[in-house]
Amino acid sequence: MPVQPFVNSKILIVEEQPLALSYLKQSLERLAYRNVFIAESAAVAKESCQTNKFELIICSFDLSKRQNGYQLYEELLQKRLIKRCTGFIFTSAETSPELVHSVVELQPDDFLVKPFTIKDLKARIERILKRKQGLRRIYTLIDDENHSKALKFINNELDSQQHTYSVMLLKLKGETLLKLKRYDEAKQFYKSALELQKFTWAKLGLVEALIANDEDITAQKFLKGLIEKSETRLAALDLLGRLELKLNQFEHAQKALHEASQIAPRNLSRQKSLSTVAMINHDYECSYNAQKEIANFARYSIHDSPEVYLNAARAGIDFALATDQHEQIQKITRQTQQYLSDLKKQFPNAINQTQVDVLNARMHYLKDEHKKARHLMEQLEDEAVIRSVDAALDKAKAFHELGFQHKAQALFSQIIDHCERHQAQEDPVMMHYLHQQHDERKDITMGPKELNNHAVKQFNKGELDVALEAFSQAFRVMPKNASIALNLLQCLTDATGKKGITFNTNLAKKCVKVLQSSELDSEQLTRFDKLLAQMKEMGLAN
Repeated sequence: MPVQPFVNSKILIVEEQPLALSYLKQSLERLAYRNVFIAESAAVAKESCQTNKFELIICSFDLSKRQNGYQLYEELLQKRLIKRCTGFIFTSAETSPELVHSVVELQPDDFLVKPFTIKDLKARIERILKRKQGLRRIYTLIDDENHSKALKFINNELDSQQHTYSVMLLKLKGETLLKLKRYDEAKQFYKSALELQKFTWAKLGLVEALIANDEDITAQKFLKGLIEKSETRLAALDLLGRLELKLNQFEHAQKALHEASQIAPRNLSRQKSLSTVAMINHDYECSYNAQKEIANFARYSIHDSPEVYLNAARAGIDFALATDQHEQIQKITRQTQQYLSDLKKQFPNAINQTQVDVLNARMHYLKDEHKKARHLMEQLEDEAVIRSVDAALDKAKAFHELGFQHKAQALFSQIIDHCERHQAQEDPVMMHYLHQQHDERKDITMGPKELNNHAVKQFNKGELDVALEAFSQAFRVMPKNASIALNLLQCLTDATGKKGITFNTNLAKKCVKVLQSSELDSEQLTRFDKLLAQMKEMGLAN
């Protein structure tokens, strides 16, 4: 079964299963391919790509020696060890929706489900090699980021009648216009393409152009339809999340990013955005889950770093401080210790002692061991330069929780000043979060645990106005905490009409919404039912 003129193409097989490797190698030999290379792990594959220029890589997703196929492909792309002229085929025996969607987001050239026939393999390889050869000049210009020249070549090719790859050229033209930031032209182009045929890539490209062109309402309308269709749902949710972040619609953004992350959890950039926006929304559980996913999928990948484990531990403490469920706090504390242990194993030579000391101080605070926590924080030296925003932010939180208000506010201001000089335009969502933290902790001088305890004491003493203010502040920073919502609703009801206090209907509705969506124990449920009856009797409930 000859496959001229591609028999001399360099092909790399990345496969660790002996039978699968043998089948692939024999299949390629039967198809007359002469330059076949073998790598039985991701590490060997990377070495091969450093010394060879392959026309095609056939890679198993199911690698188990440190990196899997997904992580390998991601690293090869990011380090530019392979270029767009190189074809890439994933093979996998697993076909779970999460895996398939994650792989599709990386946009390899093909995905073959094991087992496959030699006929399937032949057809896929030939199609990819022919396309790569036919578009080689344009791919090379795109790799070199010479987008203006690439666009000229694309237009020239499109002008030739009945080009073999006219649809691919149209897709590349739209992508190139976006890269050149010619957004209005891109918008018109995608509309024209859609008049030819309802291409999926053109629909998504049009939304990208609309968002970049600040035509946000029109983009939202398009996205509503795209989210309903299975083939565009993931990409549309991702675009919607980015659009809602741009519009500072943080609750809507979290919902879209969370749904997209459930479909394709290996996209760590999206998980990081989800974690940040969840923190803005004070949804500490969602933020923690996103950081756990990052820690899980980052291991051995190009994203693996000490910060991954430290951030997972930090998010865990943030969550633990926002809940009053003892078993959950214990579970999070154990997981935090495990992340610190994983950090030492993965990066034994990394110097992170100050950051670990801050985490340990926050864990002491969580256990009500304030003396130990304060001692750890008091021995830390002030740093003139911000080396890690995440580390500095964690330190500022610890200062605030332990009552070092002046140090906390000074460090928050230093962090904001640093970010405004270095990354304000790159990450406006993070800037919003930093300003929010600075303002909230300036207004609310107590840590979350002290705040709630203080409110309960004032309530029990009959100081309802003071208790109401304290519970309101606690609910502001912990709006998902059912106990605080219940206490605040109780205080709102009991304080109504006393000392001139009027019933805050909007705040009460928020409390009721949290309580109705939470799993309450029998005692909490009884209290909630009595409160609803009391509010109805007083004419306070709708």
